[in-house]
Amino acid sequence: MTTTRAVSFDLWVSYGQAYLVDDTDGNPGYATFADDHPDRPVGIIRVEDGAALLLTGTHTGTLGISATVADHDPGANTNEYEDIVEISFRSEAGRLSLCEWGGERAHELPELPSGPGWYRLRYHAVNMDEESEAEDRYLLQIWPQPESIPRMVKCTSAALAYWCSAG
Repeated sequence: MTTTRAVSFDLWVSYGQAYLVDDTDGNPGYATFADDHPDRPVGIIRVEDGAALLLTGTHTGTLGISATVADHDPGANTNEYEDIVEISFRSEAGRLSLCEWGGERAHELPELPSGPGWYRLRYHAVNMDEESEAEDRYLLQIWPQPESIPRMVKCTSAALAYWCSAG
């Protein structure tokens, strides 16, 4: 039997940033994240010690985000999203939250199906480019998977191309 749980909510971002946080780490606040992978850049998501920095097209404001936690790879949604990237993430607690920039508010995600361990994050984005008249929105998929190299699944926006080249 497979298990998939999804949540959706409005997320406040400042400086185009939000954080995925392992519950053992609390609020990353204004943490400094490592540079992108030198050989396999994914640009809009960076992982560092139990936290992930999620970059958005919205500089300051509210945007829609959905998160799916599954016990298997749920498959990329290539039809609805313009940009899709993947990266590995290690959880020590087996519980994650999406935090608004500066730690103002945290949104709990469903409990991770395999408890502590390695997971894959697949971050989807649509309408990230500033000239887009539609609001940007995001989907984050999380499932157990051994550590592996970052991967670009789909890249069509200028924003993702910029962040991949910015290191």
